[in-house]
Amino acid sequence: MPHARASRLSGLSRRSLLAVGGAVGIGAALTACGETSAKSDEKAAGKSGPWSFKDDRGKTAKQPATPKNIVAFTGVAAALHDFGIEVKGVFGPTTTPEGKADVQAGDLDVNKVKILGNAYDKFNVEEYAALNPDLLVTAMWEKDKLWYVPELSTAKILKVGAPSVALWAAETTVPKAIQRHADLAESLGADVRAKKVTDAKARFEKAAERLRQAAKANPKVKVMIGSASPELFYVSLAKMSADTLYFQELGVKFVEPKVDAAGFFESLSWENVDKYPADIIMMDNRTAVLQPSALKDKPTWTRLPAVKAGQVIPRTTEPIYSYDKCAPILEDLAEAIEKAKKVA
Repeated sequence: MPHARASRLSGLSRRSLLAVGGAVGIGAALTACGETSAKSDEKAAGKSGPWSFKDDRGKTAKQPATPKNIVAFTGVAAALHDFGIEVKGVFGPTTTPEGKADVQAGDLDVNKVKILGNAYDKFNVEEYAALNPDLLVTAMWEKDKLWYVPELSTAKILKVGAPSVALWAAETTVPKAIQRHADLAESLGADVRAKKVTDAKARFEKAAERLRQAAKANPKVKVMIGSASPELFYVSLAKMSADTLYFQELGVKFVEPKVDAAGFFESLSWENVDKYPADIIMMDNRTAVLQPSALKDKPTWTRLPAVKAGQVIPRTTEPIYSYDKCAPILEDLAEAIEKAKKVA
């Protein structure tokens, strides 16, 4: 996970690297996270009475009543929105420099939420406390680590008093991750059987089958997972991320790089970007990394068979775990594989 997590990443020592670009699958030894069946105490005590939810750390968050002043990592907030739960504050990539919604914000109205921090290691503790939060929710890429909650400020943030919930975003699979977000939303009062949700789920399931059939019909098409920085190109290992692991389970064939000691991705110099033959390249779509349009001045990139064939597609490296947002991801990859020419 290279350069992706933050625009100023430089080296592999920072925790933020773990989810960057390629590997994005942090969290090494992932245990049986993302249980698909919600515990009875997660089903919410309704709109009144005690509330509790057991998260993917195995910790149970509790409140005397269902939380209303919710603060969440942007991507998690976007997923909760799709299930019918709104948050008061967010942290993480929310707006672009132009003031538009970041790709990780989904359908959130970024003008109606308090943005406590718009980048890695940015979290305004004072503004957080002023929201009188009764729940803090984020993703978990690494066991017991609260994603985008600055480590140096974690104790101070938790001291505000709101219980925290962490949901796995690594080494689980897309359906399991969506289910866990649905479990949380339901505990908070969402109707996860509303037509909007069930229609989106039906579309998701149809898209998954389409991708399965596309992969089956085109078994020789190989996909490379890439992420770019000015100095390096990162090739990720599919099994380390919830999205690409799921695609792999559906039959998609991926390039398997010789990953570094952490096991997530391989860093290549731009001179060696052609090390692995690929028919389709999925490129990290996050705003913190270079997009294909910015790589036109790199000759080794423009000479890649997949690039010359126009077979480069965006990769939603940090999916918003709702049926509504994940269905198009499956559809787009299915279409790319259906149309792909064998070029490598």
